[in-house]
Amino acid sequence: MALACMQLCLRCRSLLCTKTGLVTWHHYTQFWDSTTVIGVPTRIVNGPLSIRWNRTETQTRHRWKHQMLFHSALTAKHLSTEATEEKYTEELSKTSVVTYSSPLVPITNNVPVTQSQMTIDLDDAAELSALEKISDEEAANICVPAAIPPASTSLRDYVDKSETLSKLVQLGVSLWKLEQRPNVGSMLLRLDFDTDVAPKLLFLKEIGVEDSRLGYIITHNPFILTESLENLQTRVNYLKSKKFSYETVASMVSRAPYLLNFSVKRLDNRLGFYQQQLNISASNTRNIVARLPRLLCGSLEPVKENLKVCEIELGFKENEIQHIVIAVPKVLTTNKRKLTQIFDFLHNTMKVPHHLIAKFPQVLNTKYLRIRERHLFLKYLGKAQYDPTLPNYISLDSLASLPDDAFCTNLASATLEDFYLFQKTL
Repeated sequence: MALACMQLCLRCRSLLCTKTGLVTWHHYTQFWDSTTVIGVPTRIVNGPLSIRWNRTETQTRHRWKHQMLFHSALTAKHLSTEATEEKYTEELSKTSVVTYSSPLVPITNNVPVTQSQMTIDLDDAAELSALEKISDEEAANICVPAAIPPASTSLRDYVDKSETLSKLVQLGVSLWKLEQRPNVGSMLLRLDFDTDVAPKLLFLKEIGVEDSRLGYIITHNPFILTESLENLQTRVNYLKSKKFSYETVASMVSRAPYLLNFSVKRLDNRLGFYQQQLNISASNTRNIVARLPRLLCGSLEPVKENLKVCEIELGFKENEIQHIVIAVPKVLTTNKRKLTQIFDFLHNTMKVPHHLIAKFPQVLNTKYLRIRERHLFLKYLGKAQYDPTLPNYISLDSLASLPDDAFCTNLASATLEDFYLFQKTL
């Protein structure tokens, strides 16, 4: 027994010399204190007091043996733990922050990890609460990466992040034109492609719009993406009820992107206006609008002004105005200054009467410089003759529509180089 106690003391001394041994000894003493040896006297005999032990003595011996076995196992366990800790400490010493924690004693007071540290203790991070209050400095240092740029002057910064913008680019939409319009860029970023954009594109294809025109329509009228399908269908049905064919409706929408943004009431008022102002039939009205569908989209003030100019300033009769408008609907929206300038040159310089101008109204839609250069060249050659009753008559239609080489060959009987040299003298 004495030898066993001596060995135990030596092992305890060596164990206490380590930091792990201190913890082991603490647990062992707690276990030893919890064990009590109870002796119960059974009989007193004559002479000196003698204590005889009962069965409890045997239980106490067994309990002591169990304690010794537990101590041996605990010692071996913590010796291996110490070796593991030393290896773990060497690995942590390679980093900028070394944190030691005993595997037997749980850490309750963790040190907050700062931004200057290069390693993060995952156990400490797991114990942080989302409801824990932080200082203003810590809040200011929190960086949350944004999915898309918070602000930009160009939509190209959002194309890679927005499915809507990337699909619109694939359709041929010119984003650089849309970003120049106020609030259009923000509107496009708020749209969902599957919910807001795709149904409108499918609707346009169903009414006959070609794929190559989808980008043009959205570039000039992005607000069609915010219209409801019910309103769009109602307006298409109205145009068809006015005897516009399916092909005509598709062509009108392709060339006038804002057409379907207007209500049925407005479309009906516009058609009635042109029919009454020009005093023409419904068939001719459809013909004019189908060839120039933006007549239903633009303002009516320029149209009213041009009609007054043709009647009062230029002196055309009502039937002549009707013929001019039916043949060239663009006259209704032509700039007033350009219209009066061309008419003045035709009527006062070239001496062309009203009825000939009304017979060839395409000349009113030609560039003023083109008419002027060709007339002066013909006059220089002595061939400027526009009266159909006289020989060597030159038609106004040919004068305005032929390309330069055909004009020189067929009308001027000269070479193209001669015409170019003459232009330099003007």
